[in-house]
Amino acid sequence: MGFSLVSLVRGGRALTLLAGLVPVLVSVVVPGVASGPAQAGDRPRGVVELFTSQGCSSCPPADRLMQKLAERDDLVALTFPVDYWDYLGWQDTLALPAHSARQRDYAEARGDREVYTPQIVVNGHRHLVGSDHGALERALSALPALPVQVTLEPHSDVLEIRVSGALPAEVARAPGAMATVVFAFVSDPVAVNIGRGENRGREIVYSNVVLGLRAVGMWDGGTATYRLPMSELRKMRAGRCAVLVQMERDGRPGIILGAGML
Repeated sequence: MGFSLVSLVRGGRALTLLAGLVPVLVSVVVPGVASGPAQAGDRPRGVVELFTSQGCSSCPPADRLMQKLAERDDLVALTFPVDYWDYLGWQDTLALPAHSARQRDYAEARGDREVYTPQIVVNGHRHLVGSDHGALERALSALPALPVQVTLEPHSDVLEIRVSGALPAEVARAPGAMATVVFAFVSDPVAVNIGRGENRGREIVYSNVVLGLRAVGMWDGGTATYRLPMSELRKMRAGRCAVLVQMERDGRPGIILGAGML
């Protein structure tokens, strides 16, 4: 099923990505191991958010693509299972209402109201069909790096997040311009056997599923440090984590200025 919540769409439609929106240089430091900033060639080329559903027959190709994207060091790839297809006969075992709300908020922020599965949102702004690998690669290859640097440094009891850089001029001009530093709890790969609905009898592996998002602070430029107890990852049973530095407008998520994954 690939119908839009607003208009009837099969699999969505591809759009050209906005140049200048890519993720940030990321440096990950492990205690006891010397590490410095990543080289330019190591920078992620995009923050890719896949909105998918176990009840969507168009989604398995996008889910398989996400398995490959999640293995790449040059992307921050996150899966957001949505719940609005549950009425078709199978309740998505990984979906959260907050994921559906995030996808709708993106559409409202863009002004196009395009909500469908599978849908990929890149850098919090433009969207394309989630299974269109070629369109994604063409878009990512044209994007320059973002100005914001994110460093994740794990310790035995706390995860330290350091954000540094400047707000882009076009962003800084907005009244009260400020970005939210968002922590994402992320799962290890999850295999699901689907018993009913459009994907009945299939086993699908979901990669980098977001278990929850948590704002850890605000950022308005310069250098700032944020801390999150490592115990929070254990409580959420998260195998990994990601950090997004993301603009908001009228309470809705906007462009992503920086990102890191650990």
